[in-house]
Amino acid sequence: MDVFTLLVQVGRKPGDGLPDGATGAALLCYAAARDEEEAVRETVALLKAADLAPLDVTGYGPLEERLAEGEVGEEERGLMERARAENAVVVAEMTPFFD
Repeated sequence: MDVFTLLVQVGRKPGDGLPDGATGAALLCYAAARDEEEAVRETVALLKAADLAPLDVTGYGPLEERLAEGEVGEEERGLMERARAENAVVVAEMTPFFD
């Protein structure tokens, strides 16, 4: 099982919990899955269940590829290992968008 890095853009939806005045948000997620397709499906399903409105998903590859490129810090690697250990999706960061 790999851990994939995904950046998910979400729009607004009643009850989504985003800050007042936000037009949407970007969520940095780490998802444990067999392949990137499964990681995207599981992440989108989880976000929809949390009353968010996923609009677009960008994949940045599995942990091993990112390590080979040297772009994974210790904190990020810890979150990725947590996703693998728990066979889960970890939402690591949420950045709201404002006009």
